[in-house]
Amino acid sequence: MKLENEEDLDHLVICPKCYTLHEEVPVENGMKALCRACGTVLYRYDVKLIDYGLSLSLSGLIFFILANLFPLLRIEILGHEQFITLPKTFISLFDNGFYAVGLLCTFLIFIFPLMIFVLNLVLFLLLKLKKGYHFSRELLILLSYIKPWNMSDIFFISILVALVKLIGYAQIYMGASFWTLIIFVLIDLYINKRIQLSEIWMLRKRIFALKGIK
Repeated sequence: MKLENEEDLDHLVICPKCYTLHEEVPVENGMKALCRACGTVLYRYDVKLIDYGLSLSLSGLIFFILANLFPLLRIEILGHEQFITLPKTFISLFDNGFYAVGLLCTFLIFIFPLMIFVLNLVLFLLLKLKKGYHFSRELLILLSYIKPWNMSDIFFISILVALVKLIGYAQIYMGASFWTLIIFVLIDLYINKRIQLSEIWMLRKRIFALKGIK
């Protein structure tokens, strides 16, 4: 397959499972395209995707902010109480000299998840308004780079493991942020499962094609 220019890459889709290269073909609303080699779903087309994306991105962003505002846990050991918050977790790493670990955790657990939901919100808002042809393309490229580095679900699992180990030595009380963090992680996992970047690419091209922009 010969490519005349970089724009031709926008018409190609790689299977995420077997990495077979396909040429993108339009599908009807509610339909999906499958890999001819392994049968994996390559992309879907859903006219309600923008509304889904907007509502989920806004909800996730709100719960992420709430998870960072209130105490995550209250730990009581021998009469001594200590409140743990997400920002305090990162700060304690720097205070104890773990600068590399603190910087890595700050990006993987705080900055990248925040960026993903903000970028998703801006992207779906642009598609809703049918504006930002070039800017939406740059946002999609940026999302493809940082999405694999989102480790919020891994961080939450590590919290649960730590709680299991501490439960025999201390009294542990769940704070408001613990429950908002659970909801945020569930929304994050659902977005990653429900909305693929390839589907947003197709939706973007169809929206701007209707406006005569290609």
